[in-house]
Amino acid sequence: MPRPTDVHDSLVLEPRDVRFDWSQLPLHWIPDEPMATHTINVLHLLLPEGERWFVKVFKDALPYITDEQLREEVLGFIGQEAIHAEAHQEVLDHLLGQGLDPRPYVRQVNWLFHRVLGERPTLAPDRRRESIVERVAYVAAIEHFTAFLGDWALNSPGLDLAQADPTMLDLLRWHGAEEVEHRSVAYDLMVHLDPGYWRRIRGMALSGPLLTHLWVRGVRYLLAADPTLDGRLRPTWRQARQNARRGMLPEPARMVRSALRYLRPGYHPTQEGSSSQALGYLAGSPAARAAAQD
Repeated sequence: MPRPTDVHDSLVLEPRDVRFDWSQLPLHWIPDEPMATHTINVLHLLLPEGERWFVKVFKDALPYITDEQLREEVLGFIGQEAIHAEAHQEVLDHLLGQGLDPRPYVRQVNWLFHRVLGERPTLAPDRRRESIVERVAYVAAIEHFTAFLGDWALNSPGLDLAQADPTMLDLLRWHGAEEVEHRSVAYDLMVHLDPGYWRRIRGMALSGPLLTHLWVRGVRYLLAADPTLDGRLRPTWRQARQNARRGMLPEPARMVRSALRYLRPGYHPTQEGSSSQALGYLAGSPAARAAAQD
């Protein structure tokens, strides 16, 4: 499948050092908006374990890659995802220090990724390859959503207008920019290993509902575990829509339309987002500049 011409085609993916200072991060880093805060905080619960799983899946897939350029992109992807996992883990540790214990939910996520969706080392070689390719398809579908979220973070002024904590905003936009930057790697790997259309459909059919379920559970868990709320606040779709209209959360309808675009026969991830915009943000990210000064 031909890829659209863009600055994206000349990118060399590489992990970037970043330094975030979480010492001043308030528990509700969007002031007076605990639901919007915790809806986004679900990322910190899902991403450390999820991205470590991505790394494991891609390392398992390396022996089956016959395109050298794609191999280099996959290695760059692995490096970036490993740093993302650690950055979000720092936020989890900070939440724990503020009296919000994310560990029970994180253990469930760990079980899902590593026991249910994990490697089956006892499989015969042909079935092992099939298992790896199927998991790559799940990663490709999830990466579609992370690129969508990254593009939203880069282009939504709602969080700025709500006076969200600037360090958290930088984390979201730095990570989002790298998701936009490497948005096609998982998809290209999937197509390289199996160009069939139905593999893509199966990947989205599992990953889309699974992510929705995990996100809703995560919001409920965080609101219930927040020591300042005493269980008084319950998430509602009405509140989520109101927050989305104010630009503090992505609009659910836009996310659904994005998922439908993924199902088009001629789809390619470079049709989403802007590599130039992503690189522009990465060049000026405060966390990246802080690391460069160390």
